[in-house]
Amino acid sequence: MDSADVVVVSSKGQVVIPQSLRKKLGIEAKTKLLVYPYSDSLIMKRLDVGDVEKELKSVFKAIDSRRGEEKITEEEVNEIVQRHRHGKETRRRAVENRSGHKRPGLGSDN
Repeated sequence: MDSADVVVVSSKGQVVIPQSLRKKLGIEAKTKLLVYPYSDSLIMKRLDVGDVEKELKSVFKAIDSRRGEEKITEEEVNEIVQRHRHGKETRRRAVENRSGHKRPGLGSDN
């Protein structure tokens, strides 16, 4: 296991990652890092945009292969969106009817 290093957070919230870790992990200038909290810690993970792009292309290819030669039209997409929105509106009205009051900021009559 590697030894821990102490770093200082600047007034701008910046932290310098020790050079030995940058070299070991292949972190260079302009490298994107994903930072997220875990308990009382921060976890940083190098974000390789190329890998994400490859993964998305793979997903799209799988979707296209399932769809076969059939192409979806813009009109069909709009119909699906409208059905989804109508479903949300129907659910919202049902909640309002059960509770007896309207939720502020929702619907076209607010």
